[in-house]
Amino acid sequence: MAASYDLIVRNGTVFDGTGAEPREADVAIRDGKIAAVGRIDGAGREEIDARGLAVTPGFVDIHTHYDGQVTWDDRFSPSSGHGVTTVLMGNCGVGFAPCRPEDRDTLMNVMEGVEDIPELVMREGVPWNWQSFPDYLDALSKRRCDIDFATQVPHAPLRVFVMGKRGVDREPANASDMAEMAKLVQEGLDAGALGFSTSRSLFHRTPDGALTPTITAGEEELAAIARGMRRAGKGVIQLLDDFSDTTAEGATEFAMLRRLVELSGRPLSFTLLDLSLYPGRWQTLLREIERAHGDGLPIRGQVAARPVAVLYGLELSFHPFSTCPSYREVESLPLEAKLAKLRDPAMKARLLVEQPTYRNPQMLAFMRSVANMFVLGDPPDYTPPADQRLDARAAALGISPLELAYDLLVSGDGRTILFHPGANYTDCSDANMASMLRHEHTVMALGDGGAHYGLICDASYTTHALTYWTRDRKCERWPLPWAIRQLTDVPARTVGLGDRGRLEVGYKADLNVIDLDRLKVSAPHPVHNLPGGGRRLEQKAEGYRATIVGGEVTYRNGEFTGARPGRLVRGAR
Repeated sequence: MAASYDLIVRNGTVFDGTGAEPREADVAIRDGKIAAVGRIDGAGREEIDARGLAVTPGFVDIHTHYDGQVTWDDRFSPSSGHGVTTVLMGNCGVGFAPCRPEDRDTLMNVMEGVEDIPELVMREGVPWNWQSFPDYLDALSKRRCDIDFATQVPHAPLRVFVMGKRGVDREPANASDMAEMAKLVQEGLDAGALGFSTSRSLFHRTPDGALTPTITAGEEELAAIARGMRRAGKGVIQLLDDFSDTTAEGATEFAMLRRLVELSGRPLSFTLLDLSLYPGRWQTLLREIERAHGDGLPIRGQVAARPVAVLYGLELSFHPFSTCPSYREVESLPLEAKLAKLRDPAMKARLLVEQPTYRNPQMLAFMRSVANMFVLGDPPDYTPPADQRLDARAAALGISPLELAYDLLVSGDGRTILFHPGANYTDCSDANMASMLRHEHTVMALGDGGAHYGLICDASYTTHALTYWTRDRKCERWPLPWAIRQLTDVPARTVGLGDRGRLEVGYKADLNVIDLDRLKVSAPHPVHNLPGGGRRLEQKAEGYRATIVGGEVTYRNGEFTGARPGRLVRGAR
């Protein structure tokens, strides 16, 4: 019998992405789209037997930073190894376009400081075959990758492109500057960007400690851009903000977000975190989100599906001693030679009393918060018990947490990874994170793939969400159909990608075939496969039998097939 379809996934337990209960069904694919779901009599040129396995839509990660990696690599690793079939880049106001040749060093400096991408990697890898944002999209349209990718117009490059050094120095934009920025954002949206992004966080600094160009941009500037988006009639707004003025009574900064949505007529989402430094702030922000929706303003919080895992180690970008003066004597040595030096009692004594120096005070405080750290372990435990925190372990040993951190780093083969829950694990509890994730006006996100190469490896959150929240959590577990919808339909619709995220006829044929009983995430480990031999963290998963993008099988049992059906997604669907 002649094949009626290009591919049929047979006999699987189909979770369609809508939150509905699963059903036993076949999924047939023709010309890159889902052609039928049910009991299918026709034959496929290729068939996959999914009996006993879950069949889901491909996952959609709307918060990544693959803006550079996409220009030199055809694989969106680690995201594509965790069932992700579409990513949105250009978040947090940082990126590589628009850019004039004389401003390339400035943008690389910003990306190195904000997203932990080494300058050498960008200098070796980014081709810079563009200046305008539409030029950048044209360059990306030639790429052939393992998954689909879309992007946004980032505020920092835009500001530098329009204002030059005045933008770098964070001078106020004048009327001409604002008009030009609004025009270029509209131009980017018309060319296919999904939105506009910005950052107002003091954590975002260059390697020399300078604030990035957007941090102090005035509301008038953002309002001008919002009006440009209204004229375009398309796009979403993404924002990172410290919300430092937020109290239990309200949030002045959030009021600005409301005004931006009112001016633009466009949806907005922002990073929503539970930070122990600001207890209860997440609750205030959720109340503000509820008020906004009650007033017809579509504002969502982007929430990480697990504690934000800031990782430290001798082979990674930072650790608690990496900014101490004496450490500079050994930092460039190979690991074995470095360990030999660090195991010298005299070196240990010096490093334990030295004061570290670093130009980003927020990052320095994180690096030295050793009392709040854990050993990550393998398999990794992202919600470890309080008695495993370094302060508790150190107290039992009668030493300081700092000394324990040192001993752990130099133990064994020197590859111990210390894990600092940077957010969403206040008082060693996941309860606040659970409340944020279950809220009707939040979206699972914040994978940050393509960034923080030696510091964070949260792009595996999709696998974690399916294992921890639905199967392995010690207390309340969540329905699997609900969790799958949060990874597929909800993020897709949040950014306007209404052609994917569901297993329904006519939708894009992006699927996962998963052995849920075997699904697990492995420990992250450093690899040196970036341009110029640069290092990044990789993290594998087990249990993905197949990942399908546009009807083509891209991964089988975790192994890349060589298929590259992934393309630039231009504009909302």
